[in-house]
Amino acid sequence: MKLNNVKQPPGIAADVLVVGAGPAGLVLAVDLARRGVSALLAEKGATLFPGSRGKGLQPRTQEVLYDLGLFDDVRAAARTYPRMLAWEGPDGTVRGREWDMIERSEPTAQTPFADAILIGQAHLQALLHEQLVALGGEVVHDAELTGLEQDSDSVTAHFADGHRVRTRYLVGCDGGRSTVRELLGVTMTGETVDPRPLLVADLVLTEDAVVDDRNWHAWTGAPDGGVVLCPLPGAERLFQLVAQYSDENAVPDVTPEGVRKLMAVRTPVSADQIAEVVWASDFRPRAALADRYRDGRVLLAGDAAHIHSPAGAQGLNTSVQDAYNLGWKLGQVLRRGAPATLLDTYEAERQPVAAGVLGVSTRLHREALLGEGSRRGDEVKQLGIGYRGGPLSSGRAGALESGDRAPDGVLPEGRLFDLFRGPHFTLLAFGTEPPADLGDQVHVHELSPYDAYGRGLFLIRPDGYLGWAGETAEGLDEYLAKTGAAAG
Repeated sequence: MKLNNVKQPPGIAADVLVVGAGPAGLVLAVDLARRGVSALLAEKGATLFPGSRGKGLQPRTQEVLYDLGLFDDVRAAARTYPRMLAWEGPDGTVRGREWDMIERSEPTAQTPFADAILIGQAHLQALLHEQLVALGGEVVHDAELTGLEQDSDSVTAHFADGHRVRTRYLVGCDGGRSTVRELLGVTMTGETVDPRPLLVADLVLTEDAVVDDRNWHAWTGAPDGGVVLCPLPGAERLFQLVAQYSDENAVPDVTPEGVRKLMAVRTPVSADQIAEVVWASDFRPRAALADRYRDGRVLLAGDAAHIHSPAGAQGLNTSVQDAYNLGWKLGQVLRRGAPATLLDTYEAERQPVAAGVLGVSTRLHREALLGEGSRRGDEVKQLGIGYRGGPLSSGRAGALESGDRAPDGVLPEGRLFDLFRGPHFTLLAFGTEPPADLGDQVHVHELSPYDAYGRGLFLIRPDGYLGWAGETAEGLDEYLAKTGAAAG
Protein backbone atom coordinates (compact mmCIF):
# COMPACT_ATOMS: atom_id res chain seq x y z
CA MET A 1 0.00 0.00 0.00
CA LYS A 2 1.40 3.38 -0.95
CA LEU A 3 -0.05 6.52 0.57
CA ASN A 4 2.25 9.21 -0.75
CA ASN A 5 2.33 12.42 1.27
CA VAL A 6 -0.31 11.08 3.65
CA LYS A 7 0.22 12.02 7.28
CA GLN A 8 -0.24 9.38 9.92
CA PRO A 9 -2.53 9.99 12.90
CA PRO A 10 -3.21 12.27 14.64
CA GLY A 11 -3.32 14.38 11.44
CA ILE A 12 -6.30 14.15 9.11
CA ALA A 13 -5.20 12.47 5.88
CA ALA A 14 -8.39 13.21 3.96
CA ASP A 15 -11.95 14.38 4.39
CA VAL A 16 -13.30 11.02 3.20
CA LEU A 17 -11.77 7.55 2.92
CA VAL A 18 -13.66 5.46 0.37
CA VAL A 19 -13.04 1.73 0.72
CA GLY A 20 -13.57 -0.19 -2.51
CA ALA A 21 -12.96 1.00 -6.07
CA GLY A 22 -15.96 -0.56 -7.77
CA PRO A 23 -18.62 1.54 -9.53
CA ALA A 24 -20.02 2.98 -6.28
CA GLY A 25 -16.60 3.90 -4.88
CA LEU A 26 -15.40 5.44 -8.13
CA VAL A 27 -18.58 7.48 -8.65
CA LEU A 28 -18.40 8.74 -5.07
CA ALA A 29 -14.74 9.69 -5.45
CA VAL A 30 -15.46 11.52 -8.73
CA ASP A 31 -18.38 13.41 -7.21
CA LEU A 32 -16.37 14.40 -4.13
CA ALA A 33 -13.44 15.51 -6.27
CA ARG A 34 -15.56 17.90 -8.30
CA ARG A 35 -16.83 19.38 -5.02
CA GLY A 36 -13.34 20.07 -3.76
CA VAL A 37 -13.58 17.40 -1.06
CA SER A 38 -10.31 15.55 -0.45
CA ALA A 39 -10.80 11.81 -0.68
CA LEU A 40 -8.67 8.67 -0.62
CA LEU A 41 -9.97 5.69 -2.60
CA ALA A 42 -8.52 2.48 -1.17
CA GLU A 43 -8.81 -0.79 -3.11
CA LYS A 44 -7.85 -4.19 -1.71
CA GLY A 45 -6.94 -5.57 -5.12
CA ALA A 46 -3.76 -4.91 -7.06
CA THR A 47 -5.89 -3.65 -9.97
CA LEU A 48 -9.45 -2.58 -10.59
CA PHE A 49 -11.89 -5.48 -10.82
CA PRO A 50 -11.30 -7.08 -14.26
CA GLY A 51 -14.73 -8.57 -14.99
CA SER A 52 -18.36 -7.77 -15.70
CA ARG A 53 -20.46 -8.66 -12.70
CA GLY A 54 -22.74 -5.88 -13.95
CA LYS A 55 -23.19 -4.79 -17.53
CA GLY A 56 -26.42 -2.79 -17.95
CA LEU A 57 -26.78 0.95 -17.39
CA GLN A 58 -30.38 1.97 -16.86
CA PRO A 59 -31.68 5.35 -18.10
CA ARG A 60 -31.54 6.97 -14.65
CA THR A 61 -27.88 5.98 -14.27
CA GLN A 62 -27.17 7.43 -17.70
CA GLU A 63 -28.57 10.73 -16.38
CA VAL A 64 -26.15 10.52 -13.44
CA LEU A 65 -23.23 9.99 -15.79
CA TYR A 66 -24.40 12.92 -17.91
CA ASP A 67 -24.22 15.18 -14.88
CA LEU A 68 -20.76 13.85 -14.01
CA GLY A 69 -19.51 14.66 -17.52
CA LEU A 70 -19.02 11.01 -18.48
CA PHE A 71 -22.01 10.16 -20.62
CA ASP A 72 -20.48 10.85 -24.04
CA ASP A 73 -17.49 8.60 -23.34
CA VAL A 74 -19.65 5.87 -21.84
CA ARG A 75 -22.15 5.98 -24.69
CA ALA A 76 -19.34 5.77 -27.26
CA ALA A 77 -17.99 2.68 -25.50
CA ALA A 78 -21.37 1.02 -24.96
CA ARG A 79 -23.90 -0.65 -27.25
CA THR A 80 -27.63 -1.22 -27.28
CA TYR A 81 -28.88 -4.47 -25.81
CA PRO A 82 -28.85 -7.24 -28.44
CA ARG A 83 -31.85 -9.40 -29.17
CA MET A 84 -32.07 -12.76 -27.42
CA LEU A 85 -31.54 -15.86 -29.56
CA ALA A 86 -32.66 -19.31 -28.42
CA TRP A 87 -30.50 -22.17 -29.69
CA GLU A 88 -32.34 -25.45 -30.19
CA GLY A 89 -31.81 -29.00 -31.37
CA PRO A 90 -30.16 -31.98 -29.67
CA ASP A 91 -26.70 -30.44 -29.94
CA GLY A 92 -27.79 -26.80 -29.50
CA THR A 93 -26.74 -25.74 -33.00
CA VAL A 94 -30.11 -24.77 -34.50
CA ARG A 95 -30.95 -21.08 -34.41
CA GLY A 96 -34.42 -20.65 -32.94
CA ARG A 97 -36.59 -17.64 -32.31
CA GLU A 98 -35.37 -14.16 -31.39
CA TRP A 99 -36.95 -11.70 -28.99
CA ASP A 100 -36.16 -8.53 -27.10
CA MET A 101 -35.30 -8.98 -23.46
CA ILE A 102 -35.57 -5.19 -23.11
CA GLU A 103 -38.80 -3.41 -24.01
CA ARG A 104 -37.66 -0.63 -26.35
CA SER A 105 -38.80 2.97 -25.84
CA GLU A 106 -38.39 6.19 -27.75
CA PRO A 107 -36.61 9.11 -26.07
CA THR A 108 -38.67 12.16 -25.19
CA ALA A 109 -37.87 15.71 -24.14
CA GLN A 110 -38.42 14.74 -20.50
CA THR A 111 -36.55 11.42 -20.66
CA PRO A 112 -33.78 11.69 -23.26
CA PHE A 113 -32.23 8.34 -22.32
CA ALA A 114 -35.00 5.86 -22.96
CA ASP A 115 -33.36 2.43 -22.80
CA ALA A 116 -30.63 0.59 -20.94
CA ILE A 117 -27.27 0.38 -22.65
CA LEU A 118 -24.69 -2.37 -22.37
CA ILE A 119 -21.13 -1.92 -21.11
CA GLY A 120 -19.05 -4.29 -19.01
CA GLN A 121 -18.33 -3.26 -15.44
CA ALA A 122 -14.57 -3.31 -16.02
CA HIS A 123 -14.91 -0.93 -18.98
CA LEU A 124 -17.16 1.43 -17.04
CA GLN A 125 -14.72 1.44 -14.13
CA ALA A 126 -11.84 2.32 -16.47
CA LEU A 127 -13.76 5.38 -17.72
CA LEU A 128 -14.65 6.44 -14.18
CA HIS A 129 -11.01 6.05 -13.17
CA GLU A 130 -9.90 8.26 -16.06
CA GLN A 131 -12.33 10.93 -14.89
CA LEU A 132 -11.10 10.64 -11.31
CA VAL A 133 -7.47 11.04 -12.37
CA ALA A 134 -8.38 14.06 -14.51
CA LEU A 135 -9.90 15.63 -11.40
CA GLY A 136 -6.71 15.02 -9.42
CA GLY A 137 -7.75 11.83 -7.63
CA GLU A 138 -6.24 8.37 -7.56
CA VAL A 139 -6.86 4.82 -6.43
CA VAL A 140 -4.53 3.35 -3.82
CA HIS A 141 -4.18 -0.37 -4.54
CA ASP A 142 -3.15 -3.29 -2.31
CA ALA A 143 -4.93 -1.52 0.55
CA GLU A 144 -6.67 -4.16 2.64
CA LEU A 145 -8.73 -2.72 5.48
CA THR A 146 -8.41 -4.72 8.70
CA GLY A 147 -9.87 -2.47 11.37
CA LEU A 148 -11.44 0.88 12.17
CA GLU A 149 -12.25 2.99 15.15
CA GLN A 150 -14.01 6.30 15.43
CA ASP A 151 -14.52 9.17 17.81
CA SER A 152 -16.61 12.33 17.65
CA ASP A 153 -14.27 13.99 15.13
CA SER A 154 -12.76 11.30 12.94
CA VAL A 155 -12.34 7.68 11.86
CA THR A 156 -9.01 5.85 11.97
CA ALA A 157 -8.67 3.01 9.47
CA HIS A 158 -6.12 0.22 9.93
CA PHE A 159 -4.64 -1.58 6.92
CA ALA A 160 -2.98 -4.96 6.59
CA ASP A 161 0.48 -3.52 5.93
CA GLY A 162 0.43 -1.52 9.17
CA HIS A 163 -0.66 1.82 7.75
CA ARG A 164 -3.24 3.81 9.64
CA VAL A 165 -5.25 6.57 8.00
CA ARG A 166 -7.28 9.15 9.89
CA THR A 167 -10.19 10.70 8.05
CA ARG A 168 -13.32 12.69 8.85
CA TYR A 169 -15.67 10.13 7.27
CA LEU A 170 -15.29 6.61 5.89
CA VAL A 171 -17.59 5.06 3.28
CA GLY A 172 -17.63 1.31 2.72
CA CYS A 173 -18.14 0.56 -0.98
CA ASP A 174 -16.42 -2.80 -0.66
CA GLY A 175 -19.07 -5.13 -2.01
CA GLY A 176 -21.36 -7.88 -0.81
CA ARG A 177 -18.70 -9.33 1.50
CA SER A 178 -17.98 -5.89 2.93
CA THR A 179 -15.21 -5.69 5.52
CA VAL A 180 -16.50 -2.29 6.60
CA ARG A 181 -19.97 -3.68 7.27
CA GLU A 182 -18.48 -6.60 9.20
CA LEU A 183 -16.28 -4.32 11.33
CA LEU A 184 -19.33 -2.21 12.18
CA GLY A 185 -21.32 -5.29 13.14
CA VAL A 186 -24.13 -4.31 10.77
CA THR A 187 -26.30 -7.28 9.85
CA MET A 188 -28.04 -8.00 6.57
CA THR A 189 -31.68 -9.04 6.47
CA GLY A 190 -32.78 -11.05 3.46
CA GLU A 191 -33.28 -14.40 1.81
CA THR A 192 -31.83 -16.82 -0.68
CA VAL A 193 -33.53 -16.10 -3.99
CA ASP A 194 -32.48 -19.39 -5.56
CA PRO A 195 -30.46 -22.15 -3.84
CA ARG A 196 -28.96 -23.29 -7.14
CA PRO A 197 -25.54 -21.75 -7.84
CA LEU A 198 -24.69 -19.56 -10.79
CA LEU A 199 -21.37 -19.20 -12.55
CA VAL A 200 -20.50 -15.91 -14.22
CA ALA A 201 -17.43 -15.34 -16.38
CA ASP A 202 -15.99 -13.18 -19.12
CA LEU A 203 -14.73 -15.10 -22.14
CA VAL A 204 -12.88 -14.25 -25.33
CA LEU A 205 -14.02 -16.56 -28.14
CA THR A 206 -12.24 -17.39 -31.36
CA GLU A 207 -13.68 -16.27 -34.69
CA ASP A 208 -14.78 -19.78 -35.63
CA ALA A 209 -17.05 -20.19 -32.58
CA VAL A 210 -20.68 -20.57 -33.70
CA VAL A 211 -21.98 -17.56 -31.72
CA ASP A 212 -22.01 -14.11 -33.29
CA ASP A 213 -21.71 -10.64 -31.75
CA ARG A 214 -25.23 -9.58 -32.79
CA ASN A 215 -27.28 -11.66 -30.36
CA TRP A 216 -27.57 -12.55 -26.70
CA HIS A 217 -27.41 -16.35 -26.93
CA ALA A 218 -29.40 -18.76 -24.76
CA TRP A 219 -29.30 -22.52 -24.32
CA THR A 220 -32.19 -22.91 -21.88
CA GLY A 221 -32.38 -26.69 -22.18
CA ALA A 222 -28.68 -27.38 -21.77
CA PRO A 223 -27.69 -30.38 -19.62
CA ASP A 224 -27.17 -29.57 -15.92
CA GLY A 225 -28.62 -26.05 -16.34
CA GLY A 226 -29.22 -23.22 -18.78
CA VAL A 227 -26.54 -20.98 -20.24
CA VAL A 228 -26.63 -17.47 -21.68
CA LEU A 229 -23.80 -15.72 -23.48
CA CYS A 230 -23.95 -11.97 -24.01
CA PRO A 231 -21.54 -10.03 -26.26
CA LEU A 232 -19.75 -7.17 -24.50
CA PRO A 233 -18.40 -4.03 -26.17
CA GLY A 234 -14.82 -2.88 -25.75
CA ALA A 235 -12.90 -5.91 -27.03
CA GLU A 236 -13.16 -8.27 -29.98
CA ARG A 237 -15.20 -11.40 -29.30
CA LEU A 238 -15.67 -10.67 -25.59
CA PHE A 239 -18.73 -12.30 -23.99
CA GLN A 240 -20.25 -12.57 -20.53
CA LEU A 241 -21.24 -16.12 -19.60
CA VAL A 242 -23.95 -16.84 -17.02
CA ALA A 243 -24.58 -20.51 -16.28
CA GLN A 244 -27.25 -21.91 -13.95
CA TYR A 245 -26.75 -25.23 -12.16
CA SER A 246 -29.77 -27.53 -11.81
CA ASP A 247 -28.31 -29.20 -8.72
CA GLU A 248 -28.29 -26.90 -5.70
CA ASN A 249 -25.44 -28.98 -4.24
CA ALA A 250 -23.23 -28.42 -7.27
CA VAL A 251 -19.82 -26.83 -6.73
CA PRO A 252 -19.00 -24.73 -9.81
CA ASP A 253 -15.48 -25.09 -11.16
CA VAL A 254 -14.36 -21.51 -11.83
CA THR A 255 -10.90 -22.41 -13.12
CA PRO A 256 -10.28 -21.70 -16.82
CA GLU A 257 -10.32 -25.45 -17.45
CA GLY A 258 -13.60 -25.83 -15.59
CA VAL A 259 -15.24 -22.99 -17.56
CA ARG A 260 -14.03 -24.47 -20.85
CA LYS A 261 -15.44 -27.86 -19.91
CA LEU A 262 -18.82 -26.38 -18.95
CA MET A 263 -19.09 -24.56 -22.28
CA ALA A 264 -18.11 -27.66 -24.25
CA VAL A 265 -20.70 -29.82 -22.44
CA ARG A 266 -23.60 -27.36 -22.50
CA THR A 267 -23.12 -25.44 -25.77
CA PRO A 268 -21.68 -26.00 -29.26
CA VAL A 269 -18.68 -23.84 -28.30
CA SER A 270 -15.71 -26.18 -27.90
CA ALA A 271 -13.02 -25.78 -25.26
CA ASP A 272 -10.39 -24.74 -27.81
CA GLN A 273 -12.70 -21.99 -29.12
CA ILE A 274 -12.35 -20.15 -25.82
CA ALA A 275 -9.22 -18.09 -26.37
CA GLU A 276 -9.22 -16.66 -22.84
CA VAL A 277 -11.16 -16.86 -19.59
CA VAL A 278 -10.73 -13.29 -18.36
CA TRP A 279 -12.47 -13.78 -15.03
CA ALA A 280 -14.86 -16.24 -13.41
CA SER A 281 -16.78 -16.53 -10.13
CA ASP A 282 -19.75 -18.33 -8.64
CA PHE A 283 -22.51 -17.32 -6.26
CA ARG A 284 -25.98 -18.23 -5.05
CA PRO A 285 -28.47 -15.45 -5.75
CA ARG A 286 -29.51 -13.65 -2.59
CA ALA A 287 -31.54 -10.58 -1.76
CA ALA A 288 -30.42 -8.82 1.40
CA LEU A 289 -30.48 -5.33 2.86
CA ALA A 290 -28.23 -3.79 5.51
CA ASP A 291 -30.14 -3.01 8.68
CA ARG A 292 -28.55 0.42 8.77
CA TYR A 293 -26.48 2.52 6.37
CA ARG A 294 -24.72 4.75 8.89
CA ASP A 295 -22.83 4.24 12.12
CA GLY A 296 -21.49 7.59 13.30
CA ARG A 297 -18.89 8.73 10.78
CA VAL A 298 -18.96 5.48 8.80
CA LEU A 299 -21.45 4.84 6.00
CA LEU A 300 -22.23 1.99 3.61
CA ALA A 301 -23.00 2.25 -0.10
CA GLY A 302 -23.51 -0.07 -3.04
CA ASP A 303 -23.34 -3.83 -2.58
CA ALA A 304 -22.04 -3.30 0.94
CA ALA A 305 -25.57 -2.09 1.74
CA HIS A 306 -27.70 -4.31 -0.52
CA ILE A 307 -27.26 -7.59 -2.41
CA HIS A 308 -29.33 -8.38 -5.49
CA SER A 309 -30.10 -11.14 -7.92
CA PRO A 310 -28.61 -10.20 -11.29
CA ALA A 311 -32.06 -10.30 -12.89
CA GLY A 312 -33.19 -6.89 -14.07
CA ALA A 313 -29.75 -5.23 -14.08
CA GLN A 314 -30.44 -3.35 -10.86
CA GLY A 315 -27.44 -3.88 -8.56
CA LEU A 316 -24.80 -1.76 -10.28
CA ASN A 317 -27.31 0.98 -11.02
CA THR A 318 -28.59 1.18 -7.47
CA SER A 319 -25.00 1.31 -6.25
CA VAL A 320 -24.09 4.21 -8.53
CA GLN A 321 -27.15 6.12 -7.37
CA ASP A 322 -26.29 5.48 -3.71
CA ALA A 323 -22.97 7.20 -4.29
CA TYR A 324 -24.63 10.05 -6.19
CA ASN A 325 -27.07 10.65 -3.32
CA LEU A 326 -24.33 10.55 -0.69
CA GLY A 327 -21.70 12.58 -2.53
CA TRP A 328 -23.48 15.93 -2.50
CA LYS A 329 -24.49 15.52 1.13
CA LEU A 330 -20.92 14.85 2.24
CA GLY A 331 -19.87 17.87 0.19
CA GLN A 332 -22.42 20.11 1.90
CA VAL A 333 -21.39 18.96 5.37
CA LEU A 334 -17.65 19.17 4.75
CA ARG A 335 -17.45 22.28 2.59
CA ARG A 336 -20.66 24.27 3.10
CA GLY A 337 -21.37 24.04 6.81
CA ALA A 338 -24.50 21.89 6.55
CA PRO A 339 -25.39 20.11 9.80
CA ALA A 340 -24.08 16.55 10.08
CA THR A 341 -27.69 15.40 10.43
CA LEU A 342 -27.97 15.92 6.66
CA LEU A 343 -26.14 12.60 6.36
CA ASP A 344 -29.02 10.85 8.14
CA THR A 345 -31.16 11.56 5.09
CA TYR A 346 -28.93 9.25 3.04
CA GLU A 347 -30.24 6.12 4.74
CA ALA A 348 -33.76 7.54 5.00
CA GLU A 349 -33.87 8.03 1.22
CA ARG A 350 -31.79 5.19 -0.15
CA GLN A 351 -32.72 2.25 2.07
CA PRO A 352 -36.39 2.21 0.97
CA VAL A 353 -35.27 2.50 -2.65
CA ALA A 354 -32.98 -0.52 -2.27
CA ALA A 355 -35.78 -2.50 -0.61
CA GLY A 356 -38.05 -1.81 -3.57
CA VAL A 357 -35.38 -2.66 -6.11
CA LEU A 358 -34.61 -5.91 -4.31
CA GLY A 359 -38.26 -6.84 -4.67
CA VAL A 360 -38.18 -6.18 -8.41
CA SER A 361 -34.99 -8.15 -9.08
CA THR A 362 -36.12 -11.07 -6.91
CA ARG A 363 -39.47 -11.29 -8.68
CA LEU A 364 -37.84 -11.16 -12.12
CA HIS A 365 -35.40 -13.87 -11.10
CA ARG A 366 -38.12 -16.20 -9.89
CA GLU A 367 -40.39 -15.54 -12.85
CA ALA A 368 -37.95 -16.08 -15.64
CA LEU A 369 -34.33 -16.74 -14.75
CA LEU A 370 -32.76 -17.58 -18.10
CA GLY A 371 -36.29 -17.97 -19.37
CA GLU A 372 -36.92 -17.75 -23.08
CA GLY A 373 -39.80 -15.31 -22.75
CA SER A 374 -38.52 -13.04 -20.01
CA ARG A 375 -38.80 -9.29 -20.65
CA ARG A 376 -37.86 -6.17 -18.73
CA GLY A 377 -40.05 -3.10 -18.87
CA ASP A 378 -40.17 0.38 -17.39
CA GLU A 379 -39.94 -0.84 -13.80
CA VAL A 380 -36.21 -1.60 -14.19
CA LYS A 381 -35.28 1.76 -15.73
CA GLN A 382 -35.34 3.48 -12.32
CA LEU A 383 -36.82 6.68 -13.76
CA GLY A 384 -39.78 6.37 -11.40
CA ILE A 385 -37.62 6.28 -8.28
CA GLY A 386 -38.06 9.34 -6.09
CA TYR A 387 -38.16 10.62 -2.53
CA ARG A 388 -41.71 11.89 -2.04
CA GLY A 389 -42.48 12.28 1.64
CA GLY A 390 -38.79 12.04 2.52
CA PRO A 391 -36.83 14.27 4.90
CA LEU A 392 -35.52 16.47 2.06
CA SER A 393 -38.79 16.83 0.16
CA SER A 394 -40.92 19.90 0.82
CA GLY A 395 -43.89 21.32 -1.06
CA ARG A 396 -45.33 21.01 -4.53
CA ALA A 397 -46.12 23.29 -7.45
CA GLY A 398 -47.45 22.94 -10.95
CA ALA A 399 -47.20 19.38 -12.22
CA LEU A 400 -44.62 18.16 -9.70
CA GLU A 401 -44.28 17.20 -6.07
CA SER A 402 -41.05 17.50 -4.13
CA GLY A 403 -39.10 14.27 -4.24
CA ASP A 404 -39.84 13.70 -7.93
CA ARG A 405 -37.08 13.22 -10.47
CA ALA A 406 -36.61 16.56 -12.25
CA PRO A 407 -37.57 16.12 -15.93
CA ASP A 408 -35.32 17.25 -18.74
CA GLY A 409 -36.49 19.63 -21.46
CA VAL A 410 -35.15 21.78 -24.26
CA LEU A 411 -36.33 25.38 -23.85
CA PRO A 412 -35.32 28.62 -25.57
CA GLU A 413 -33.09 29.28 -22.56
CA GLY A 414 -31.30 25.94 -22.90
CA ARG A 415 -31.50 22.27 -22.03
CA LEU A 416 -32.52 21.70 -18.42
CA PHE A 417 -30.05 18.87 -17.83
CA ASP A 418 -27.29 21.27 -18.87
CA LEU A 419 -28.57 23.84 -16.37
CA PHE A 420 -28.50 21.17 -13.66
CA ARG A 421 -25.04 19.86 -14.54
CA GLY A 422 -22.54 20.53 -11.79
CA PRO A 423 -22.34 20.44 -7.98
CA HIS A 424 -24.83 23.30 -7.41
CA PHE A 425 -28.54 23.59 -6.64
CA THR A 426 -30.78 24.96 -9.41
CA LEU A 427 -33.88 27.12 -8.93
CA LEU A 428 -36.25 27.13 -11.90
CA ALA A 429 -38.84 29.90 -12.05
CA PHE A 430 -41.79 29.29 -14.37
CA GLY A 431 -44.16 32.27 -14.45
CA THR A 432 -43.15 33.27 -10.91
CA GLU A 433 -40.70 35.93 -9.75
CA PRO A 434 -37.67 34.27 -8.11
CA PRO A 435 -36.11 35.72 -4.96
CA ALA A 436 -32.96 37.77 -5.39
CA ASP A 437 -29.43 36.91 -4.23
CA LEU A 438 -29.61 33.30 -3.18
CA GLY A 439 -25.82 32.99 -3.15
CA ASP A 440 -23.35 31.12 -5.32
CA GLN A 441 -24.69 27.64 -4.54
CA VAL A 442 -28.07 28.22 -6.15
CA HIS A 443 -28.21 28.92 -9.89
CA VAL A 444 -31.44 30.74 -10.71
CA HIS A 445 -33.16 30.58 -14.11
CA GLU A 446 -36.36 32.31 -15.22
CA LEU A 447 -37.73 30.13 -18.00
CA SER A 448 -40.40 29.94 -20.66
CA PRO A 449 -43.57 27.99 -19.82
CA TYR A 450 -43.10 24.21 -19.81
CA ASP A 451 -45.93 21.76 -19.14
CA ALA A 452 -43.66 19.18 -17.51
CA TYR A 453 -43.25 21.62 -14.62
CA GLY A 454 -46.11 24.09 -14.79
CA ARG A 455 -46.19 27.36 -12.88
CA GLY A 456 -44.10 27.88 -9.74
CA LEU A 457 -40.63 27.77 -8.23
CA PHE A 458 -38.72 24.49 -8.34
CA LEU A 459 -35.48 23.85 -6.46
CA ILE A 460 -33.50 21.01 -8.01
CA ARG A 461 -31.05 19.25 -5.72
CA PRO A 462 -27.52 18.49 -6.95
CA ASP A 463 -28.60 14.90 -7.65
CA GLY A 464 -31.41 15.87 -10.02
CA TYR A 465 -34.42 15.51 -7.72
CA LEU A 466 -36.93 18.20 -6.81
CA GLY A 467 -36.13 19.14 -3.22
CA TRP A 468 -38.46 22.07 -2.66
CA ALA A 469 -41.35 23.56 -4.66
CA GLY A 470 -43.84 26.35 -4.14
CA GLU A 471 -46.00 28.93 -5.84
CA THR A 472 -44.08 31.59 -3.87
CA ALA A 473 -40.67 31.58 -2.18
CA GLU A 474 -42.11 31.02 1.28
CA GLY A 475 -40.14 28.23 2.98
CA LEU A 476 -37.27 28.27 0.51
CA ASP A 477 -34.77 29.92 2.87
CA GLU A 478 -35.47 27.33 5.56
CA TYR A 479 -34.88 24.50 3.12
CA LEU A 480 -31.62 25.99 1.87
CA ALA A 481 -30.41 26.44 5.44
CA LYS A 482 -30.86 22.81 6.41
CA THR A 483 -28.96 21.67 3.32
CA GLY A 484 -26.11 24.15 3.77
CA ALA A 485 -27.05 26.03 0.59
CA ALA A 486 -28.18 29.30 2.11
CA ALA A 487 -26.42 32.49 1.01
CA GLY A 488 -23.93 34.00 3.41
